[in-house]
Amino acid sequence: MARVPLTKDTGSPARLVLNVKNIGITEDKFFQLCRDNGDLSMELTAQKELIIMAPKGLMTGWRENILSSRLTSWAEKDGTGIVVSPDTTYVLPNNAIRGPDASWIRRERIADLTEKELDKFGHFCPDFVAEIISPSDTLSELQDKMAEYIANGALLGWLIDPYKARVYIYRPGMEVECLQKPTAISGDPVLHGFVFNVGKIW
Repeated sequence: MARVPLTKDTGSPARLVLNVKNIGITEDKFFQLCRDNGDLSMELTAQKELIIMAPKGLMTGWRENILSSRLTSWAEKDGTGIVVSPDTTYVLPNNAIRGPDASWIRRERIADLTEKELDKFGHFCPDFVAEIISPSDTLSELQDKMAEYIANGALLGWLIDPYKARVYIYRPGMEVECLQKPTAISGDPVLHGFVFNVGKIW
């Protein structure tokens, strides 16, 4: 049965979750589904649940853009990796197909990929991932998603809650760190020298 939670603000559907396990949806079919429905944002969980997410509001889009643009500016100067748009999707080692709000990948990890491989989903977890909570998200769902990124190879993860001015820092083999109302957060040592003025988006 589809699970359709309601947003806090409007009472309208926040996302649609469909069990597609018995349909046998493959990566290629999911890729085509995304191409045929380019106006929708979709993910596929490791349990074969198809998640159709709500459109982003202005503030969510602005926050994501601030983070992505600051990360991109740093990455261009640093030169050791690349930042891709929030629409980019990855096939994780556990076969979940996920799209973080921001991500960074070391260049050495994509250096040997063919043009055909680069034109489809990345078959790895990014080195750095970030998610920004929106009105249609729940904290527990995104905490599970961040734990999944770390379990599948991410070296650093930020879960940013702009409503409570909190940042949850995820690192392999370490307890999750919760920062209360930080003005800035450091990406060291994974994002060497990158400091994000998170207070900008509170």
